[in-house]
Amino acid sequence: MNTYKEVQRFDQWWLRLLLVVILAIAISPLILDWDTLKLSRFEIASVILSILVILGLFLGFWYVFKLETSIDSKGITYRFFPFHIKSRFKSWEEIKSATVRKYNPIREYGGWGYRISFTKRKALNTKGNKGVQLYFKDGNELLLGTQHPEKIKEILDYYKIPVNSTLS
Repeated sequence: MNTYKEVQRFDQWWLRLLLVVILAIAISPLILDWDTLKLSRFEIASVILSILVILGLFLGFWYVFKLETSIDSKGITYRFFPFHIKSRFKSWEEIKSATVRKYNPIREYGGWGYRISFTKRKALNTKGNKGVQLYFKDGNELLLGTQHPEKIKEILDYYKIPVNSTLS
């Protein structure tokens, strides 16, 4: 049986750089006042606490927020945690067609993440600019971001879903 699974997280290099910059700013009072050693215990504790809070927020963001996509003989299952506590399932009978494509996350959807609009379009993505655009028989559209567009095209072809590819 042909199946596909992918888990994506917000783990871009620039997020890591942002973490380093924020931590450098948070620790700067300890470094700048090191020579004079005039920091009180309260000030040292507040700097350490702020560093722990920043680390906790960033690590929580990296490990909690994730897009899970699974494709099998029944259809496509996806979950963008923590927005979806339970996985969402779309059967092959609900899907009219699909396009594996390159897209502009900012121009088309306003960025990455859980993106909804006033139209019948929705996007779930964590990074990159490639995804599978699903067109449903009820008129709704869903774009699921992926780091492996060729594999998704292969499995959709395997299940005989009408697929266009606009990756180039």
